[in-house]
Amino acid sequence: QVQLVESGGGLGQAGGSLRLSCAASGRTFSSYTMGWFRQAPGKEREFVAAIRWNGGSTYYADSVKGRFTISRDNAKNTVYLQMNSLQPEDTAVYYCARGPRYYGSYDDREAYNSWGQGTQVTVSS
Repeated sequence: QVQLVESGGGLGQAGGSLRLSCAASGRTFSSYTMGWFRQAPGKEREFVAAIRWNGGSTYYADSVKGRFTISRDNAKNTVYLQMNSLQPEDTAVYYCARGPRYYGSYDDREAYNSWGQGTQVTVSS
């Protein structure tokens, strides 16, 4: 069972930036699609971004496209989410998750079987 540990959340200002990291245990990290999801109070957990096993393809929710960038370092078993031009509506708990091996659905929560504990991101206006 893989363990995922997020870090880098906190308080940001509108228009500012934050970078989230997610460190994964295990030797098969490089074979899996990795994703970021977020959940705001009273709302469903929603897809934010995903990256394929080799970093060859990335995907974003429309709400963050052009502002957020997902990347990964397979040598370090780590996936990142660079968040720029933050908006108050980005306030949520952000979760890192392991998705399908190699390919498959990237924005369906049901396709992800391992989740981190989440990190809070709060954006003030």
